[in-house]
Order: sequence, then structure tokens, then C-alpha cells
Amino acid sequence: MPLGEECHAWKKKTADVKEIYDFKDILGTGAFSEVVLAEEKRTQRLVAIKCIPKKALEGKENSIENEIAVLHKIKHANIVSLEEIFESKSHLYLVMQLVSGGELFDRIIEKGFYTEKDASKLIQQILDAVKYLHDMGIVHRDLKPENLLYYSMDEDSKIMISDFGLSKIEGSGSVMSTACGTPGYVAPEVLAQKPYSKAVDCWSIGVIAYILLCGYPPFYDENDAKLFEQILKAEYEFDSPYWDDISDSAKDFIVHLMEKDPNTRYTCEQSIMRTRSHSAQIKKNFAKSKWKQAFNATAVVRHMRRLQLSTGQEGPNPTLPSPCRSHLMMPGEDAGAPSSHPCSY
Repeated sequence: MPLGEECHAWKKKTADVKEIYDFKDILGTGAFSEVVLAEEKRTQRLVAIKCIPKKALEGKENSIENEIAVLHKIKHANIVSLEEIFESKSHLYLVMQLVSGGELFDRIIEKGFYTEKDASKLIQQILDAVKYLHDMGIVHRDLKPENLLYYSMDEDSKIMISDFGLSKIEGSGSVMSTACGTPGYVAPEVLAQKPYSKAVDCWSIGVIAYILLCGYPPFYDENDAKLFEQILKAEYEFDSPYWDDISDSAKDFIVHLMEKDPNTRYTCEQSIMRTRSHSAQIKKNFAKSKWKQAFNATAVVRHMRRLQLSTGQEGPNPTLPSPCRSHLMMPGEDAGAPSSHPCSY
């Protein structure tokens, strides 16, 4: 069944979704939508509802249908789930699983460091979820700390992948070559505007692992051209003394994920096998990165926040990106896809 037909078949018509859900607080707003906390009247269950005006979708219908098709297809413990879709005359409502622990991005800023043990636990969850996606032929294309949410505020909460606005189903009719993603996390082949595959997600996981272990990004420059040059050449360092206490095995793991050649880059399956074999050593290593000696808190926030800035907008009249969701988007097959995570569910 074509994606559009599947999406249409799953929508539930409603004159007023507020007859079913009691709208409470606004959780966030994006360029195309608003996310609200809501309670299902029948069960008192709390959910997050993404409210998308149909006017905002004009000319972008294929993008939202692709996003819905992806979300409807996936069910995984570490992926924020789409539970229902309602359609009124003026809006589309995506009823999403509510997660309340906030972004990994914010915890990195708050904590400043992760032990190898903690970082490994997070990365293993991310790898397991992304392998699930890849096995289903789905490429996320925008993995970054802002799109990784904690299920709850608990210290040991599981991590959840969100925001499938740029996701793509492999073999769904077009070769992936659109330059999209977030500067600082995007793979070299994407910036080079070459055809690419699910290996781009593995590169992004490598960048996330790097940040978790040291507290700062592997690629950074105030000049976008220089930043892109670093990424295209895969130029990054394990700077001393900030990486001195991190194991060689952890560094080697990152090197294999942030391999310039996507054909030799670690897959999710290879990465999972590597993390499991290394688990015994990780348990013995509780080294904390010394990033605070290199960057004060203000500088780290500035560096990390800048990775959220969009460096390209399609169309003659570009608008400022949402502070909660921004990404590199060059003209292509799915430009303008609405976000499924404008801020935080």
C-alpha cells in the first residue's frame, strides 16, 4: 500500500479533538506545529498531542505522510511512539507517547560529563533502537542530543529517540542525496551531497558518543565553511588532558563510528557487538572527563547551542529556525518536513 494511502486509512475523523482529550499546558511550539500536554478523558491517560494546521502543510503533504508512515510502523521501547492520528477540517493531530525526562542535550549541559559506564549504557540503548530502525529500512537522518529524550526524570531513566521529521524509508522511491541534518552531527557524505545510506546514522552516534565522554563536540568552528571542511575530512582529535583517562577501546570505538568511508564505518550490529565485548572493562573504568578545565560552562553552552543553528534554508525568504529544532536542509525531496519534536514531549 502506498504511504499516502496507509496514512489516510489510519486517520480518525473528528469535529473537535477536545471532545476526546482535555488540553492542558503547551509543551512547545515549532515552525509548523504546537505540542500540548493532554489527558484522555476516558482513561485519564496523559499524552502529548502535536497539533498541525493544515494550512502549514500546503505543498508539504508528502513529507508529513512519510513521517506518519514511519512513526506508525515502529514500536520500540526506546522510540517515542505515535499512538493515534485525528483529522479535523482545519488540523491534523498526532497523539504521541508522553515522555517527561527532558533532552539528553540538557543533561549534558547540566552534568558536564558521563562516565564510560554511563555513556556506554546510553549508547547501547541508542544503537539497539537505531538497529531496529535500520532493520526495517528506516534511516533517521537527524540523530543528535536534542532528539534523544529521557523517559522520566529518574537518574537511571531509559533514553528515547524522537523527531522523525527527516526520516526516510530506504527503497521508497528515491535515492537519498538531500543534504539534511544538523551541522556538527551530519556525516561527510551528506555534506558532500553524495548518495548515502543508513551509515549516516552511525556517524551521528559516534559524534554523540564523543560528546558524552568529554562534554564538547568533535567539530566546531565559528566559520561554517571551516566547520564543514573539518567534517568532510573527518578531522577531530582526542585532546590531552581531556581524553587521557578515557580508555583506548572507547576511543577506537568512536574512530570506527566516525570513519570517513561509510563502507568501512561500523554498522549498528558491529557497534553493539563491540560495546558488549567491552562491557567488563567499562565497569572498571569510571573516569570523568576534564572538560571543565578546557571550557567554562558558558562557553560549552554557547558551543553546543551553536550546533543547533541552521546554516541553510530553502526558498528566497529564509526564516529563523526554531530554537528547539533546527537543521541543515538543502533543496531536496523532503525539504520542509514538520518536526515531530518541536521542543520536548
